[in-house]
Amino acid sequence: MPGQWTKVARADDVAPGTSIAVELPQASLAVCNVDGQFYAVENLCTHDDGPLGEGALDGFRIQCPRHLAYFDVRNGKALTLPAVMDVDCFPVRVQDGDVEVEL
Repeated sequence: MPGQWTKVARADDVAPGTSIAVELPQASLAVCNVDGQFYAVENLCTHDDGPLGEGALDGFRIQCPRHLAYFDVRNGKALTLPAVMDVDCFPVRVQDGDVEVEL
């Protein structure tokens, strides 16, 4: 069963090459803008619960600011140690300038 689309930001609020942390009742997300394409992943590093939304975005890779593990924002895959478990990813769309995530 499909989830509900929820507005998480205005597209203008997330500059290309950056990410923001978004706290919702259902989830904590890192919303990322890679060259105008938006992605949303769980905001907690699977290694030590670091806030991914505060990490550096390098192309499709977001870095945990605590222990520097990288994750792919397209699919949530853990790319480097010390993280070995993937983070959850969420479908994203832009409607009338609003970034929406399917939860």
